[in-house]
Amino acid sequence: MTGDGYLFAINLLDSIYSLVWGLPLLILISGIGLYLTVMLRGLQFRYLWYALKLAFGPQNNMEGKGDISHFQSLMTALAATIGIGNIAGVATAMTVGGKGALFWMWICALIGMATKYAEAILAVKYRMVDKKGEMCGGPMYFIEHGLGWRWLAVSFALFGAIAALGGGNMIQANSVSDVMAKMFNFSPLVSGIILSILTALTILGGIKSIGKVASLLVPFMAILYIGGGLYIVILNYHLVPNALFSIVYHAFNGQAAFGAFLGSSVMMAIQVGVSRGLMTSEAGLGTASIAAAAAKTDLPGRQALVSMTGSFLATIVMCTVTGLVLGVTDVFGTTDASGKILNGASMTLAAFESTFSWGGYVVTIGLLLFAFTTLLGWAYYGEKCVEYLFGEKWISLYRFLFIICIIPGAILQLEVVWKVSDITNGLMAFPNLIGLCALAKVVKSETKEFLMIVQQEKQQTRLTEA
Repeated sequence: MTGDGYLFAINLLDSIYSLVWGLPLLILISGIGLYLTVMLRGLQFRYLWYALKLAFGPQNNMEGKGDISHFQSLMTALAATIGIGNIAGVATAMTVGGKGALFWMWICALIGMATKYAEAILAVKYRMVDKKGEMCGGPMYFIEHGLGWRWLAVSFALFGAIAALGGGNMIQANSVSDVMAKMFNFSPLVSGIILSILTALTILGGIKSIGKVASLLVPFMAILYIGGGLYIVILNYHLVPNALFSIVYHAFNGQAAFGAFLGSSVMMAIQVGVSRGLMTSEAGLGTASIAAAAAKTDLPGRQALVSMTGSFLATIVMCTVTGLVLGVTDVFGTTDASGKILNGASMTLAAFESTFSWGGYVVTIGLLLFAFTTLLGWAYYGEKCVEYLFGEKWISLYRFLFIICIIPGAILQLEVVWKVSDITNGLMAFPNLIGLCALAKVVKSETKEFLMIVQQEKQQTRLTEA
């Protein structure tokens, strides 16, 4: 798309984006996160270590109803959460919203951990078994069965199925084709075809296949990318304090334009930071609870704690590494050989390459694996939304559509793809957040019962050890 048609499309998407991500949604996301944090007495901070032990410790094979383990559920959720948003998304957020956008991504993730906990505990409590014997859960189920508001549940499932095709699918393909073109001179079309074939070979096996692949790839790619990023940060350790100061300062003061940098206001930093924070942590989006509902667990609260750690790992850890790398290498406002402003994956790629020659390969491998696993996670989310709307017989058709959409996603303009993704994510967040607010008392009562059991288990452990 070029010329007047492209300009019209961008202006239209900008208008819709501003409407969706206006003050009401920002207040709803932050308000519910703060409300749940206070109601649960900062549970996300008090039980973070216990939650991490549940996810990565020997208890991840605990018996209970479900299709996959705690660990596989977390890795499936992280497969969809840790993706292009943590590499390219941080760069686009800090380009459009200024460096301060990262600060608002942190805030969104910290209070969002309580939101994600609430989503997961409701998803497990109200989950069902479909005709294939697989678990089905998520916002559409806890809204309908917890509140009886089918119209709201349907709206979530509809937006979720569409969002999976946009943010969960096309963005991944777009960023992969961008990096592959720069690193190996691959045609975007070729990249899209190869990615679609690999995705098709995996998602046909359903959640168990996706869970196994995710549990193998996610830890590997996370260690590879974080390791490379920390190496750059350590080499430039003397620049870290200034980078952190700049992130916090511009969160409250905006950022003037310099070079080819866009420049931003405080409101833009908040708006972009929260919208991208929602994408990178999925807190408030509701999608991660779909994977949580498939986990084997004896108590809803136990899986909810595991699910909660996803926001911490995806945003507080992963996005911070990317943000600091961008900050200490000072790539903002720079252009490529053709004079085009660096943005998205290209900017992160340039930041890694500026420090060590093989840094580009770390980003490239990370992007390929992140994109692939994100596609897998969102394919599952999308098909569960379609199953809720139309039944199991429509899953095969949706899988085919999901695979086909990878190809145009690899070719479309980056700006268009990101705008569509942010809009669909915002539309999906509304029904989920409304449902959470209405079911907050259920979350509180379930948590109270769960924490009593946890305390009894701790007392029993002390007695046994004594």
